[in-house]
Amino acid sequence: QVQLVESGGGLVQAGGSLRLSCAASGRTLSVYNIGWFRQAPGKEREFVAAVTWNSGRTSYADPVKGRFTISRDNAKNTVYLQMNSLKAEDTAVYYCAADPKRQSLSIVILNYDYWGQGTQVTVSS
Repeated sequence: QVQLVESGGGLVQAGGSLRLSCAASGRTLSVYNIGWFRQAPGKEREFVAAVTWNSGRTSYADPVKGRFTISRDNAKNTVYLQMNSLKAEDTAVYYCAADPKRQSLSIVILNYDYWGQGTQVTVSS
């Protein structure tokens, strides 16, 4: 079983950038597809971005396309989410999650078996 820990969140002004990290322990991250999700206050958790185990494919939610980039370094057992041109509506707790079913890249929350504790991102306008 893999344990995931997010870091890199914080307070940033609109238009700024942050890079989130998702570090794994307990098992190599390279056997999982990884997704980033977020949950704003009073809203349901939603998909943000995902990457396959070998970085062969990525997927992004429409609101973040062109602004966010997901990447991974399996040698460091870490996945990243580079967030640029941040907006107030990006404010949320961001979670990374691991999906052991590598045959397809999922954007569905229920397909992800392992979750981190989340990191808060606050964008001030």
